[in-house]
Amino acid sequence: MTFSFKTAEEIVFGDGAAARLPAFVGSFGSRAFLVLDPYLDESRPPVAGIAPEMQTIRSSGEPTVEGIRAATLQARAFAPDVVVGIGGGSTMDMAKAIGILLRNDGDVLDYLEVVGVGKPLVAESVPVIAVPTTAGTGAEVTANTPIYSPEHQVKASLRSPAMVPDIALIDPALTASTPRSVTASSGLDALTQCLEPYTSRFANDFTDLFALEGLRRAARGLRAAYADGSDMAARTDMAMCSLLGGLSLANAKLGAVHGLAAPLGGMIGAAHGEICASLLAVATEVNVAAMQAREPDNPALARYSEAARILAGDPQASVDDGVAWIRETVNMLGVRPLSQLGLTQERIPEAAEKGMVASSMKGNPIVLTLGEVTEIVTRSM
Repeated sequence: MTFSFKTAEEIVFGDGAAARLPAFVGSFGSRAFLVLDPYLDESRPPVAGIAPEMQTIRSSGEPTVEGIRAATLQARAFAPDVVVGIGGGSTMDMAKAIGILLRNDGDVLDYLEVVGVGKPLVAESVPVIAVPTTAGTGAEVTANTPIYSPEHQVKASLRSPAMVPDIALIDPALTASTPRSVTASSGLDALTQCLEPYTSRFANDFTDLFALEGLRRAARGLRAAYADGSDMAARTDMAMCSLLGGLSLANAKLGAVHGLAAPLGGMIGAAHGEICASLLAVATEVNVAAMQAREPDNPALARYSEAARILAGDPQASVDDGVAWIRETVNMLGVRPLSQLGLTQERIPEAAEKGMVASSMKGNPIVLTLGEVTEIVTRSM
């Protein structure tokens, strides 16, 4: 077996880790360009006093073409030594996009996949520090930024190995104030980003270590963090699950849930985590049924069984028990179906067709038929 593994230059994890942010910023220089979630107070940690010279912008939901364009122009005028993203996945993704575009001439659409020119990015970025305040996407250790184009109703990515942040600084205490709805959707996204890489066609022994531990953390922490946001043991489990999911997906790819989530995000504009959460149980069921019917020797079936034993907390659990645990968790956490997120019956065929050709679908353990992908969307309504 051969594999390669890419991640941040340094990962710092633990209670109080955010206190080290000024020192990390200072190691790159005195000028910091900050991308912040809207609710963060600039006068308080972890934002206050992190650099002698700072310029700040606020993220506003998932990155858009125009938002990235405007932010990059502002950053170019400021000429920072380091870009810092403090917030959820969208905020960190925006920081990563700004960092890489500062070293690449031209417009964001020159480099964007699908709806842009798709030119390769020069593999160099202004240093980026990513500080998550939610536990979900693992964007602090991934090498791309999904960007929404309202004009095309498509979400596409900037992608380069150089987009992996230089420093991933994960302090579980920063996630303690996450609203319950975000805890639910981001936590289920984190779980998915461990389950899909573990069952991916590109999984390997090394990424399995991260994905399996991520599943164990989700099994222990997801419901508990939702029930009591002040439960720091659960918050720590989910922060670790998110990190491990990011490490896994960046090196072993994803599957049908994310294959559908990308086009659906472009079509209906709903949050990525909510879409993933609404798809997870049915996508797992359809994948397993497809392999049982057409590829009974597919090794991913055994992997789904192992995941089921971890999630259900039962060494005798079957794949069906694992799916039942996922479905029960989705219901317990109040996840909305796709119909409540904005998808109409008339657009189901469009979503399925776009999902069939999405890049994340390439990691799915079996090539699904259009009928099977349509079933996932239909039953998730």
